Amino acid sequence: MSVNYGSKRVVVGAHYGLRDWLAQRITAGLMALFTVLVLVQLAWGSGPIGYDKWAGIFSAQWMKALTFAIIMAMAYHVWVGVRDIWMDYVKPVGVRLGLQIFTMVWLVSCTGWAIQVLWRL
Repeated sequence: MSVNYGSKRVVVGAHYGLRDWLAQRITAGLMALFTVLVLVQLAWGSGPIGYDKWAGIFSAQWMKALTFAIIMAMAYHVWVGVRDIWMDYVKPVGVRLGLQIFTMVWLVSCTGWAIQVLWRL
């Protein structure tokens, strides 16, 4: 006797779900910890908050390396989020591709600019 129940449909799609969900949570957690670290350094410092204080925080090599990692994490975080928005809400493939290319160029430009600013300090 043959059992004939359940669906025989083939599940298709990009299969980004769990990986992207996890990447969003991890990068958000890293950015939150970094924010707390910077706020603690600002709170325990003396004097008014100005260029000298900010330059002092980011002058240490370990802080530059950590900030670089956070900039990269933020770029990936933004890419995953914006890409999902384009995939969910923009149906014409050509328009979606154009928006994704624009987003990639914009994110690479912003990331390069942020790193350039960081290494000037």
